[in-house]
Amino acid sequence: MSTSINTELKAEIIAESLPYIRQFHGKTVIIKYGGNAMTEERLQKSFAHDVVLLKLVGLNPIVVHGGGPQIDTALKRLGKEGRFIQGMRVTDDDTMEVVEWVLGGQVQQDIVMMINEAGGKAVGLTGKDGAMITAEKKLMPNKENPSQPLDIGYVGDIKHIDTSILNTLRNDQFIPVISPIGFNPEEGKVYNINADVVAGRIAQALHAEKLLLMTNIPGVLDKDGKLLRHLTQKQIHELIDNETISGGMIPKITSALGAALNGVNSVHIVDGRVPHCLLLEILTDRGVGTMITET
Repeated sequence: MSTSINTELKAEIIAESLPYIRQFHGKTVIIKYGGNAMTEERLQKSFAHDVVLLKLVGLNPIVVHGGGPQIDTALKRLGKEGRFIQGMRVTDDDTMEVVEWVLGGQVQQDIVMMINEAGGKAVGLTGKDGAMITAEKKLMPNKENPSQPLDIGYVGDIKHIDTSILNTLRNDQFIPVISPIGFNPEEGKVYNINADVVAGRIAQALHAEKLLLMTNIPGVLDKDGKLLRHLTQKQIHELIDNETISGGMIPKITSALGAALNGVNSVHIVDGRVPHCLLLEILTDRGVGTMITET
């Protein structure tokens, strides 16, 4: 009996996906990949399967990945502890070397290989490739002394996104996999940039149909731990002010809101612990997170 139910459910989901495939055919979907989905084998395979399937049915997925746990592991091997201010990693010279090696090397190539093994054609990029992400030093606001912003090292703000290389790849058979590293040609410096911020800005630059930010929780939660399925700009500001949204969730939410306010049709905070969450969010009526809209 359980097999029959499972088969019926699969058939229902496949049938349900047809209008969404038709609606989103040829459209670009930006996916910020991170959290448990990057570290649990079953979720890794689910993610790679979803990305390849989206490409095969005519969407243009672009992956922007994080790698915080992997960076922390590499730093510990060197006897360093990761330090964060307002959800942003403090990045000195040594830490930046580790960030660039881990994100642009180890993590990126693991994702590329995983997607290729699932039948896709992934291509790894950093912001340096094709002069894609031009960055400048980010200074954090100092609540105790507003006139003295906090210097957190080689952490960048995005000045410009050049979409040339992404346009070439997404309109062909390739799936770009982007490490969140920017560069400043005038300084000759590279910068670590929050992956959620990179995903949001690329979504804006490409006028993406959807932006999906994968996380380790069901979505945005209220003070009682209840899932908030829909948030507006006004509600987000209230939740940040009362510290319901705090720490590492702040750049994720502000990036999502920025995309929603700047031409991205649909923005979602997605529960990456749910197998095939991308297919469920994009190709069915079943939501697995929080949707962010302007109003």
